[in-house]
Amino acid sequence: MAAKDRDRFSTATRLRLLGEQTAARVYRSQNRRQARRSRLTGRAAFLALVVCSLIVALAYPMRQYVSQRDEIADQERLAQEAETRTEELRDEKARLQDDAYIKRLARQHLHYLLPGETGYTVVDPDAVKERNGTPAESGRPWHSNLWDGVDSADRG
Repeated sequence: MAAKDRDRFSTATRLRLLGEQTAARVYRSQNRRQARRSRLTGRAAFLALVVCSLIVALAYPMRQYVSQRDEIADQERLAQEAETRTEELRDEKARLQDDAYIKRLARQHLHYLLPGETGYTVVDPDAVKERNGTPAESGRPWHSNLWDGVDSADRG
């Protein structure tokens, strides 16, 4: 029995037993971790599948919602512009009811004169040359170019 006790308390025996116990603990913890990982991986995969399904299911309605919001904003902007234009036209209509405004427009745009006034027209010399039928870039009067165009259209 003394030899048995001696083997039991020897350093080599104790190191061997300690190594076996440590190996057993490591093996058990690895088995637990692997079991835990496999359960977690399945749950995570299912959760990922559910999230992806929700994203795919909501993508098209969200895109439609955003595009419709943009269209509504555009239509509201157009309505506001139309309202502004309507107000401008109402103001113009009210101004056109005034005889003094009509006379002023006639004098400005149609060059009308009141009795007793003398009107003057200032002529730009460059504009006169272009209007008198002087030869243009082709060296011929405009009416000759016009008749040539009519003749060439008949030949086609």
